[in-house]
Amino acid sequence: MKGWITGLCCVLAFFLFFSCGSEKKAEETAVDLPQIQERKELVVLTVNSSVSYFHYRGEPMGFQYELAQQFAKSLGLDLKVKVVKDEEQLVSSLLKGEGDLVAYNLIITNPLKDSLIYCGEEDITRQVIIQRRGKKALKDVTELVGKKVYVNSGKYRTRLENLNRELGGGIDICEISSDSVSSEDLITWVAEGRIDYTVATDEIARINRTYYPVLDINLAISFDQRSSWAVRKTSPLLAEAADKWHRENINSPEFRASARRYFELAKRPAHGAILSVKDGKISHYDDLFRRYAKEIGWDWRLLASLAYTESNFNPNVVSWAGAKGLMQLMPATARAMGVPPGKEQDPEESIKAAVKYIAGMQRTFSKITDKEEQAKFILAAYNSGIGHVTDAMALAEKYGRNRYIWEHHVAHFMLLKSNKEYYQDPVCKNGYARGSDTYEFVHEILARAELYRKKIKK
Repeated sequence: MKGWITGLCCVLAFFLFFSCGSEKKAEETAVDLPQIQERKELVVLTVNSSVSYFHYRGEPMGFQYELAQQFAKSLGLDLKVKVVKDEEQLVSSLLKGEGDLVAYNLIITNPLKDSLIYCGEEDITRQVIIQRRGKKALKDVTELVGKKVYVNSGKYRTRLENLNRELGGGIDICEISSDSVSSEDLITWVAEGRIDYTVATDEIARINRTYYPVLDINLAISFDQRSSWAVRKTSPLLAEAADKWHRENINSPEFRASARRYFELAKRPAHGAILSVKDGKISHYDDLFRRYAKEIGWDWRLLASLAYTESNFNPNVVSWAGAKGLMQLMPATARAMGVPPGKEQDPEESIKAAVKYIAGMQRTFSKITDKEEQAKFILAAYNSGIGHVTDAMALAEKYGRNRYIWEHHVAHFMLLKSNKEYYQDPVCKNGYARGSDTYEFVHEILARAELYRKKIKK
């Protein structure tokens, strides 16, 4: 009897301790705008994606990230970003008090309204068919019967299966292994004509259309879903501030500029020859390429090929991401390389700074002793940022390939950096990247440099 009473007391003590701990945790997570303003920092939770948050050329970017930046600035707060794995973890991390606000289009559901306050701009999302533009583009979901649609497993396949049942069958659903091909890879395949149809959310589709204008994204295959930012129930003042900021700023120049940057501006400007290679001249800046290429031991024609890909030899161009000048240096990189303020579009300053930047990367990749091989890694890092290349090197090593060889080794994993299973691997420190862009960037520059070498003497 005495033992039973002792055991009961232990159980009661355990629940009392657990209950007190829960109350204490609830108090700790009851953080609202005044407490956030006191610590002078807004902590936002998000996930890596081409829409929400990613690193490009060493700088944080993403539509939701930029909006969170603007919101934090309006409150006089610094912004701290915490990246989590997925939507489920966004909610759990928020409820644990690991962040103040979800800066991501979180699907609005009735069950979550018990613990969250949805706030900010309410966005409407839907799944759409990605196809090429033209007379043969499908206009109605019934036309999908008899067509092959390529998707990864998950929500896109589930929606297609439901649609197929609604139509009485006939859609040929082709599942692609998600560990080798991402949804964005499938969109690229559609643009290139390798497949005819795939599926994505309209938000992802709109971003990819800025890379591939040939895409038609008008055929919806799902009902509209509402989504928005979110905070805990214990943060009503923060929710009110987010609502007010979105209401007052949705038509502001800063908000519009961010929306235009991600959803409207072409990510791949058209290129055209300026001077005829047949005349023995690549550009108006050949003498500068010759002079500064010597400082890094590069063939000047490789440096010229890099400049052509970056700017089409136009020193006045500004990219969608804010890179400027002949060599398209990001603002932070230009400053770090000593470009004087206001001189970002001066051709010589741009080339000089790019060469200084490349020299630094030569030190970073010094273990790659073959200079031609090293140049491939440097070009990749110039395009996407050093962090994404070192991630791909780490993946190559983890999966038994050579971290110091580009083609078929590191390049293979750079191509997989848009796939969640790889960019969320513990060895990756820099998250999502459009690895296919980087792969093509390296290939195109090397091929053009070889053409220049054949046509133009040193």
